Amino acid sequence: MKPSRRTLLAWAPAALLLTSGIAGGAQPAWPPKSLYRLEAPLTDQDGRTLRWQDGVASVAAGQPRIVSMFYTHCDMVCPMLFEAIRGIEGGLPAQARARLQVGLVSLDPARDDVAALKATAAQRGGDPARWRLYRTKETDVRKIAGVLGVRYRRLSSGEFNHSTLIILLDGQGVELARTENIAKPDAAFIKAVQKATGGA
Repeated sequence: MKPSRRTLLAWAPAALLLTSGIAGGAQPAWPPKSLYRLEAPLTDQDGRTLRWQDGVASVAAGQPRIVSMFYTHCDMVCPMLFEAIRGIEGGLPAQARARLQVGLVSLDPARDDVAALKATAAQRGGDPARWRLYRTKETDVRKIAGVLGVRYRRLSSGEFNHSTLIILLDGQGVELARTENIAKPDAAFIKAVQKATGGA
């Protein structure tokens, strides 16, 4: 049965809204294995609200990204984690390094406010044009840790036991490589970063 003119008119506003949403930058159809299929709002060290899949700016779309999880009060493995990531990108040619985004999500949103993130980014982070430190709700911390495979546990002292995973994603959020080796360079992981950024 063909729809009536009245029905077609009733559908028109909804169709227009859907079309305008797509034109205005609606979420793309991520591949089935993309970690960016997870919806998780984040706040970065500059106080900007972003989505989990967003980089520093819209121009970062399609660029590879290193992701991990940390917390600012950690004085043992987290500084090593930052140094490991800086070492990985430091071995890249300048043009390849410019294509690599870095996103680290705090495990401790209760203490890691924007000011704490900003101070840690200034102290330990890399190029502020490419590095983002994030905080989010506790429920979204668990979701992100789940999709990344990061294991963590809060101790009675308020500190955390957590894994030191560093994960490389392609521009569509699909995992290319991972490593837990922050004590010394992981040759296979570095090679994957070089390939993803064109720095091989």
